[in-house]
Amino acid sequence: MKRIFFLTIFILSAHQLILSDNLLYDITDGKFRPKAIDIPLSMADGESYTLLRNNKAIVKYDYKTGAATDTLFDISKIKNSPLKEISGYEFSPNENKLLVYTNVTMRYRHSFTADYYIYDLKHHELDPLSENGAQESPLFSPDSRYVVFARNNDLFLYKIDFKTESAVTKDGEKGKIINGIADWVYEEEFSQTRYYCWSPDSKMIAYVRFDETDVPFYSFQKYTDNGNMLAYPSIIQFKYPKAGEAVSKVSVCVYDEFYKSTKTMNLPPENIEGRYVPRIMWTRSEDQLAIFLLNRNQNKLDMYFAHPKSTLSKLILSQTDKCYVDFENIDYSYFTADNQYFINVNESDGYRHAYLYRINGTVAKQLTKGKWDITDVYGYNEKKQVLYYQAAEKSPLQRDIYTVDTKGKITMLTDGKGTHKAIFNSTLAYFIDNASDINTPNTITLRHVNGSVIRTIEDYKNIKALVASYQLPRKEIFSFTTSSSISLNGWLIKPADFDPAKKYPVLLVQYSGPDSQQAADEWKADWEYYLASKGVVVACVDGRGTGARGSEFRKCTYGKLWTIETDDQVETARYFGNQPYVDKSRIGIWGWSFGGSITLSAMTTGEPVFKAGIAVAPVTDWRLYDAAYTERYMKRPQENPKGYEQTSILNRAGNLNGKLLIVHGSADDNVHAQNTLLFIDRLVAADKQFEMQIYTDKNHSILGKQTRRHLYTRMSEFIFNNL
Repeated sequence: MKRIFFLTIFILSAHQLILSDNLLYDITDGKFRPKAIDIPLSMADGESYTLLRNNKAIVKYDYKTGAATDTLFDISKIKNSPLKEISGYEFSPNENKLLVYTNVTMRYRHSFTADYYIYDLKHHELDPLSENGAQESPLFSPDSRYVVFARNNDLFLYKIDFKTESAVTKDGEKGKIINGIADWVYEEEFSQTRYYCWSPDSKMIAYVRFDETDVPFYSFQKYTDNGNMLAYPSIIQFKYPKAGEAVSKVSVCVYDEFYKSTKTMNLPPENIEGRYVPRIMWTRSEDQLAIFLLNRNQNKLDMYFAHPKSTLSKLILSQTDKCYVDFENIDYSYFTADNQYFINVNESDGYRHAYLYRINGTVAKQLTKGKWDITDVYGYNEKKQVLYYQAAEKSPLQRDIYTVDTKGKITMLTDGKGTHKAIFNSTLAYFIDNASDINTPNTITLRHVNGSVIRTIEDYKNIKALVASYQLPRKEIFSFTTSSSISLNGWLIKPADFDPAKKYPVLLVQYSGPDSQQAADEWKADWEYYLASKGVVVACVDGRGTGARGSEFRKCTYGKLWTIETDDQVETARYFGNQPYVDKSRIGIWGWSFGGSITLSAMTTGEPVFKAGIAVAPVTDWRLYDAAYTERYMKRPQENPKGYEQTSILNRAGNLNGKLLIVHGSADDNVHAQNTLLFIDRLVAADKQFEMQIYTDKNHSILGKQTRRHLYTRMSEFIFNNL
């Protein structure tokens, strides 16, 4: 009987071990991550949407029922089709034409070139957009008669009626002049790839011209080509402005199709060599091009209205901040149809709120108020005079969907629990609600604009079944107060067989970057569940500098990145060290990118707080990172030399305490492997031992199924051996 009992225990233990080992790969393979739904492309009537199916057909569906009602495009039904599959599509404004594309080649992380075709939905004809080389970011004119696109740093115009192509610009040159397409730093740090737009009357094209001649090159080697060894590595070279170096000189031009002429808009001459144009957009008038100018330190954002024919510009709105102005608020701008008002989101009262402005730049009404932040804007219904937005009104940890009218009446459309993210249809009559909380995987529903649920689109039963099969422990939301009387929010996960009488090791998970958020009431199953299955307590705390708590909390790290954030992670370690179930001599920390930097910073304070740490793709000195991001939070090194010197992790390498694993992809075009190589050089000079993992030809994300399995196995073994 005893033998049977012990055999049973052994079998159960072995089963749990197998489950635990499978858990890591299930996490790294993304089985706990809700598969992204196909983003519905709303038709103009707002009652129908389309989806790409099997990369071969575009199918039309009814919003209310979800039933397919028509197939608008099908490769198999096109005679002599040159296409085997398509990667994406978009409609012309009148919905009579489709742009479909294939043969995608990535340029940077987001931009790409492809072969585009125009499909006539009425006549079922398919024509190449151009036969002169791959195209980038094509854009229909409002009247659906033209398409403008980019190729080899120049812009081209395609006339659909005549099937003719002509050059809009001719001075594009690699490494020097870029017309209408973002340079590396604009794409990465201003989150936009296309920098051209049509006038409302379809007669003019406004675009940003980048002169990156003086921007220094950065280069790195690649050791393989499609998995094949290169005896002589190839060189990847591109313009990358590091902090304090020259950035692209930018100007705004308008091409007039009728006169075949181009004019450069007359903007203030000051700081022309050190400013940004993060966005351009037309108002509802063809005589008003809105140009947003951001000074190099990014603490002053001006909106000008430029007249495309006279080229004269007028300052309409100017926003300044003692730290920085958030350029992302520009994307929430909306000009009313009568061109008498516009919506603007800013932080002038200390929180991110929406305002209604008159077209002359004076405030008509503050639409939202309170000690909370708007976190997204979905649209403005002019007929109802209602703005639809997402906000952290109930808690910085949560997100809900709201409306506010011009009288200031706010209505919550979701349930006030967890996190809700919305995708609205074209008429703002319906929205898709992607909802989850910290212990409940996502459920996606279609809701009426009054908040009522129409139907469930996806409930991810497979993920919920997987969670149940592994009997994952529950995450706990908590907060604590630091020695500086600052309340910080976080989550905590304990082993499933947690015994409060035992002493456990703790690993801190963090990112800590400006306006980021890791401690949130939403579903995310990551490495922490595997570590907990192996007896590690895992916790995550958002320190000062993170988002959804107003501008003072968000911007208090200005000019001294990594210092306050490090202090708060050290405070977090001390907080857990005082918990009765924690072995304070076995506390670790890890992070990726900014989080990797904080790992190194926290381990080089000179205090032996952390026994072990993992830094993936860290910046180690702000002088090594790109100008737009770094200077937004640190100013230029020439203006803030003390801040750069004091925050440099390179200078503190000799203070390293604890076991360190540092990881980098050799082809990281964002945070260059140079950061890691210089840091380990300092560690060697200081006689500090460390472990390092390099991933050949991998970029900042270190992607790939087997690569991710290897990475997380490597990190797990490091934690188990050293914590």
